[in-house]
Amino acid sequence: MNTSNARITAIGSYVPKKRLTNNDLEALVDTNDEWIVQRTGIKERRIAADNEYTSDISIKAVENLIERYQKTVDDVDMIIVCTMTPDFKTPSVAALVQAKLGIKNTGAIDLNAACAGFAYGLHVANGLVSAGLHRKVLVIGAETFSKIIDYSDRTTCILFGDGGGAVLVEYDEQQPSFIASHMGTDGILGKNLYCTDLSDSMFGEELPVNGFIAQNGREVYKWAVNTVPKGMEALMGKTELKLDEVDWFVPHSANLRIIESICSRSGLPLERAIYSLEHFGNTSAATIPLSLDKGVREGKIQRDDKLLLYGFGGGLTHAGLLINWSL
Repeated sequence: MNTSNARITAIGSYVPKKRLTNNDLEALVDTNDEWIVQRTGIKERRIAADNEYTSDISIKAVENLIERYQKTVDDVDMIIVCTMTPDFKTPSVAALVQAKLGIKNTGAIDLNAACAGFAYGLHVANGLVSAGLHRKVLVIGAETFSKIIDYSDRTTCILFGDGGGAVLVEYDEQQPSFIASHMGTDGILGKNLYCTDLSDSMFGEELPVNGFIAQNGREVYKWAVNTVPKGMEALMGKTELKLDEVDWFVPHSANLRIIESICSRSGLPLERAIYSLEHFGNTSAATIPLSLDKGVREGKIQRDDKLLLYGFGGGLTHAGLLINWSL
């Protein structure tokens, strides 16, 4: 275990008002509610307004954090926004957040690890704070996936939604949140989940250039259900804790069938998993903070609970964290 001096001191979230239900999708593609729920567990997802972008969602999540925990952010010295749907190539979403919130003396970076993004963002924040380089870091996971979805493609449009969550990570030697971490990447499999931009090929394989998210769901499923349980075992092996001592498992909310398989293979009861996909869909880097905040709001996650967070997806990249919840 690495020594941590970083503590999560607040959390907030935001989702757009517009709901896109499974019944709504029946008018767009050949699908129905029963088919979607059976295969994914998703009932509805939130969709950003035409003039609502990832920076807007990020800012509203932070404002929710400020209001609920009576926190100030004017002394934040680093902003990390985890996203793969930025408003612009540049400036970064983090820079737009800084501008809107009027934080004068802070670094601002975007981090793209797709669906593992928020876990990576927390890992980076823990490192920066524990090393003494920064003392107060905003970590935001936010996406507007609806802007890169082909709503004539039923393999993707049924899955993804928009939303965001934010946490504050502060220096604290007495009650650090971070216990251990584990991560890995299988970049050779990246062609199974991608969104084309400047290039139309990957490892010599031609890709359609249309700006939409594309996914080979079968291959991503096989990778996730094999990779994540092994990663969870490796993560727990870095601690003196056993998996059955984990209070809550908070995985990336990609698909309920994936979560069920991961729980079955790892030996964690599904009842101890907290996920946000039922009403928000797959929000990529936002699923874990949305799930965390859902657990907090519902009174499930309590102070000093041990939480195992695990993100996985585009890259193909994965990252797990074991944390002690201190709110």
